[in-house]
Amino acid sequence: MYIVIEGQDGTGKSTQAELLKKYYEDQGKEVVMLEEPDGDLPQAHDLHDMILTRGYNFEPLSNVLLFTVARIELWKKIAEPVLKRNGIVISARNYWSTLAYQGYGEGVSRSKIIRLTKELLPEKYFNPDYGFILTVSDAVRLARQKNRGKATETFERKADEFQQKVNSAYPKIAKEFGLTIVDASGTIEEIFDLILAKL
Repeated sequence: MYIVIEGQDGTGKSTQAELLKKYYEDQGKEVVMLEEPDGDLPQAHDLHDMILTRGYNFEPLSNVLLFTVARIELWKKIAEPVLKRNGIVISARNYWSTLAYQGYGEGVSRSKIIRLTKELLPEKYFNPDYGFILTVSDAVRLARQKNRGKATETFERKADEFQQKVNSAYPKIAKEFGLTIVDASGTIEEIFDLILAKL
């Protein structure tokens, strides 16, 4: 089973992915968690740093290509082997993030992003068994990010106009791909219960 939990920074997707991983591990299942574009691979970690922390200020299309390279590596070397053993892959983000950030946010053609993903990654990656998008208002998102301290990653540091574009993109993406929207303004436990109810 391949499950994706998506959302803007500050929606709690990594927290929910971790809880879900533990939930299935407690049932004795083999589970791996991915956090695109980072992961338990040196090459993916290096790509994460290049895009998000070193301040290189890549062109938007370059960001799309670099994220895609990280996805290919993580999928082929980590996710695919687990799925072949009937395990569970839980990913905090997939290419829907690129649609939100580089498509709606940075202006790259969304059809180009989808076409590139379809050409370079297998059908299973493109169509998870379950897809969740966590949403919160801009006010809640800003308050959570403030509590986390100073933004350190490239896209978190972008102006409010960019953040609002990304935040408003996720409901559109959910509608386009038939994904489950989860109101992430509640407690961690409440959000987790909503996800479990769907699963």
